Amino acid sequence: MSLAIPDLSQAAAPLAAALGCGLLIGIERERRKGDGPGRALAGLRTFALTCVTGAAAALTQVTGLVVAGAVFVAALGVVAYFRDRSDDPGVTTEVALLLTYLIGVLCAWSLPLAAGLAVGLTAMLAGRERLHGFARHWLRPAEVRDGIVLAALVLLALPLVPDRALWDNTLNPHVIVQLLALLLGVQAAAHLARRLLQARHAVTLSALASGFVSSTATIATLGLAVREGRSGARLMAGGALLSCVSTLLQLLLVAAAVQPAWLGHLVWPALGGSVMALAWGMWLVRGAPSEAAPAAVEQDERMFSLTGAAAVAALLAGIQVLVHALTLWLGEAGLIVGSLLGALADLHSALAAVFTSGPPAPISHQAVVGALAVHALSKSVTAALVGGRSYALWFLPGLWAHTALVMGLLAF
Repeated sequence: MSLAIPDLSQAAAPLAAALGCGLLIGIERERRKGDGPGRALAGLRTFALTCVTGAAAALTQVTGLVVAGAVFVAALGVVAYFRDRSDDPGVTTEVALLLTYLIGVLCAWSLPLAAGLAVGLTAMLAGRERLHGFARHWLRPAEVRDGIVLAALVLLALPLVPDRALWDNTLNPHVIVQLLALLLGVQAAAHLARRLLQARHAVTLSALASGFVSSTATIATLGLAVREGRSGARLMAGGALLSCVSTLLQLLLVAAAVQPAWLGHLVWPALGGSVMALAWGMWLVRGAPSEAAPAAVEQDERMFSLTGAAAVAALLAGIQVLVHALTLWLGEAGLIVGSLLGALADLHSALAAVFTSGPPAPISHQAVVGALAVHALSKSVTAALVGGRSYALWFLPGLWAHTALVMGLLAF
C-alpha cells in the first residue's frame, strides 16, 4: 500500500486532538509516576507522544505501520513490567499507554469516540482510590454475588433465549427473560440508592424498593407492623402509598418490554398517578413521628429477590396463557374477564397479557381500566384486613385518588 500524505488542513485536527488526549492522560500519570529507580514507565511527555504517534500512523493509511506501532508500544510495556522494582508492580500504566496509542489512532477516524475514551480513561486512572474503596470496602458480598447473577442474565442468558412466541403472540421467552432482567435491575438500583441515602430517606426508599417486588406484599407487611404496634399508622400508610409509585413506574417498564406501542397511551396517566401518589405519600411520611423510622439496611441484605422476580415473571406467563385462552374461547369478553381475574393476583402480569394481545384498542383500554380498579380494590381489602382501621383510613384516600386519576387520564 502506498504512503498517503494528507494535507495540513486535514491532519491538523486529528493531531491536535491526539496531543490534547495524550496530555490529559499524561498529566494524571505524571502525578503518580514517582521518582528514582522505582518510578513508573511513562509520564506526561511519553503519553502525549504516544497518542500523537498513533494519530500520525493512522493518517498515513498504512495498516502495517499502525500495527507495528501498537506492537512496539506493547513491547515497551512488557519490558517495563519486568524491569519494575516497586513493591506493587501493577500493569495499569502499561495498559493505559497501549490504549493511549489506540486513542491516537482513533483521532484520525472518530474524534468524538477518541475524546470520550480519553476522558473515560483519565477518570478511571484518577479514581483509583475511590474504585478500590468501592470494590473492597463499600460493596458487600451479597451485592457482588447478585451483580454477577444480573450480569450473567443480561450478557449471557438474554442473547441466547429465542425471540419468538410459543403460542400465537403469547409466551415469548425472550420477552419474559427481558422483563425478569428489568425487574432485577430496578430492584438493584433501588437497593443501592437506599444504601446511599438511607440516613435521610429510609422510609421512602424502602417502600419504593419493596414496591418493585410486590406493592401488595409491601402494603401487607407495613400493615402488619401497624397491627403489632411496631410503627405508626400514618408512617406506614405513607410507605404503602409510595410503593404504589413503583407499581405505576414498573407498569411502564412492562409496556416497554412487552408492547412498546402502549407507552404513548400509558406514559402520562402513569406519570400523573405517580406524582400524586408520591406527593401524598411524602406528606404522610414527613408528618409522621420520626422515631417510627424503620431499621437500616442489613449488613448482607440481597440487592434483589431472584425468587420473587422469577415468580412474577412466571405469574406473568401463566396469566398470559389464561387471558389468551379466554380470549380464544369468549372473544373480547374473555380479554376483559382474564385481565380482571389476573389483576387480583398481580397487576403487571394481567396488563402484560393485555399488552401482548396487540396494539391499543377500545376493548383493551377497558381491560386496563378494569384491571386498575380491581387491583386497587385488592389493595384496599389487604390494607384493611392486615393493618386495621387506622392504617386503612390513612392509606385508602391516597390509593383511590391516584388510581382514579390514572383511570381518568386513560379515558381521554
